[in-house]
Amino acid sequence: MRVSLKEVAEHAGVSVKTVSNVVNDYQHVTPATRLKVQQSIDALGYRPNPTARHLRRGRTGIIALAVPELGNPYFAELAGAVVDAAAEHDYTVLLDHTQGRRERELLVAQGFRTRVIDGLILNPLELEAEDLAARDDDVPLVLIGERRYDLPYDHIAIDNIAAARAAVRHLLDLGRRRIAFLGARRDRPSRPAHLRLLGWQAELAASGLAADETLVARVEGWDREDGATAMAALLDAGQRPDAVFAYNDLVAIGAMRVMAERGLRVPEDIAVVGFDDLTEGRYGMVTLTTVAPDKRAIARLAVESVVRRLSSGADAPAGPRQLRPGFRLLERESTRGRPDR
Repeated sequence: MRVSLKEVAEHAGVSVKTVSNVVNDYQHVTPATRLKVQQSIDALGYRPNPTARHLRRGRTGIIALAVPELGNPYFAELAGAVVDAAAEHDYTVLLDHTQGRRERELLVAQGFRTRVIDGLILNPLELEAEDLAARDDDVPLVLIGERRYDLPYDHIAIDNIAAARAAVRHLLDLGRRRIAFLGARRDRPSRPAHLRLLGWQAELAASGLAADETLVARVEGWDREDGATAMAALLDAGQRPDAVFAYNDLVAIGAMRVMAERGLRVPEDIAVVGFDDLTEGRYGMVTLTTVAPDKRAIARLAVESVVRRLSSGADAPAGPRQLRPGFRLLERESTRGRPDR
């Protein structure tokens, strides 16, 4: 049975307003009064009601997270991190799946759930700057992902070019020279794939190597099947690399399956680096070296950006913040081999 503020106030011998001030951490409460109220809270087992607190502020207590693919383990893991980060601020997360389609991203961005949510975290793939510039919804919007817009919205994303360069540098340091890139989009330009391709090109150039376009394998999508198809096409064309840098872990896992079927050993014949640090990559027959974005930091910064805009009200900063969480290169068996080899 939920304990009320009135019951806490009666137990502590103070007013309901004083208990409310302590619960909401207002500063103008004497230490002695704060201690007495806290002792009553602990004795009665009082738990604040975050929903009621949000309603008193004219809010719903809900933040929406809109991502392209909930079936993609990266976005599933990121969503879990956002839920955890939001809970620390007493917010619930509403998940939306846009499928990377412009019309669905527009619907979400233009505020069709304005009365339901307090803020929106959006990972757009297809929206253009003019789409977001035309947005007339006043619900705070925070962008995640690699699409960059010169607009007054906070944006949280790792440095994809630097991350790709770190992956290629690792392969070069192992003596690999024919490094393929798997994951350039076939049907349309893709901002994240383009940035990682630029990083591949830049690191090769810095090492005095030409970026061989015959080693760029284009894909329809970024799943395991796409990686397998791309790797098979590369090998069938007679372009056998000695290393592969894949757009993401799923593409890398699909590519490694084809390598095994063709009798090629990882990493002896072909070293492989993925991107995203999915749990699946840690438990294959050959564990996957990968670039690990700090998903927890991305989630925390996105939620904090929404809460900051909500809390600041009229004092909220007008200009956008470009926040860059970190990343790590995790070396595993797909480049280093097993310890007993």
